[in-house]
Amino acid sequence: MGLPAKLVRSQLNFFKPFVANCSLEVTRRGQDKLGELMEAIHRHDVFVRDHDFGLFQGAWIIPKDERRQGVVLYLHGGGYTCGQLGYARILASKLALATGFDVLSFEYRLAPEHPFPAAIEDAVAMWDYLMYMGYGARDVIVAGDSAGGNLALELALKLKEQGRAQPRGLVLFSPWTDMTASGKSYRTCKTLDPMLTMEYIAAVREAYTGPDADWSRPCYSPLFADLRGLPPTLVQVGTNEILKSDSERLVEHLSLIHISEPTRLRCIS
Repeated sequence: MGLPAKLVRSQLNFFKPFVANCSLEVTRRGQDKLGELMEAIHRHDVFVRDHDFGLFQGAWIIPKDERRQGVVLYLHGGGYTCGQLGYARILASKLALATGFDVLSFEYRLAPEHPFPAAIEDAVAMWDYLMYMGYGARDVIVAGDSAGGNLALELALKLKEQGRAQPRGLVLFSPWTDMTASGKSYRTCKTLDPMLTMEYIAAVREAYTGPDADWSRPCYSPLFADLRGLPPTLVQVGTNEILKSDSERLVEHLSLIHISEPTRLRCIS
């Protein structure tokens, strides 16, 4: 691990106890401020075109150089309770620069004001928008981090349920695939994870689903869904994350299915 990565991890560990006890309002403001600070990094490398979708706002992130044919539909993380466009543009800009694709990000409706299934309804609406704009399913890569990774999988499962074509691929960063929190990393990485705590996960899970939900249902935990027919998938996760098992078990399940369609897992220290 290089010096910058060590510095970031040490800072995250320092602030972790404070973040764990923050109210939802404070957490949302903090993410917005982080987005404002980080957005300047790629400001001169991409164009940003805001778009009003009625129920929510969105933005196209367009690389200035080496543009390729295709689009990334990016679904931001934040436990289904946080995440505005400023925060989402951090990773959206990186995706645009890494792929050369235009990236569409949007502010899907958040819990607890808009609990399940609002987010998946908004994700399907964005998929429909791209199809209306003339993109084919094979032109679109769906990417998401954390809760956004959960939403990316749920979008693919919803398209499958509707008998529609799958996206070209899925790119998932530390996807939240198991709301039952049954993986071993929820225990082994409890003190190692620089950001998340089980208390946080329990709080946002309840805000999204309600307190009496069956979290093993595939509509909440895509890990337990029938994953046959989903597209090639790349999964990246950190070695110390409590969500590591969510990624590892997802890849195990997908690998048993995808004989010709590759699934890859990359653990990052």
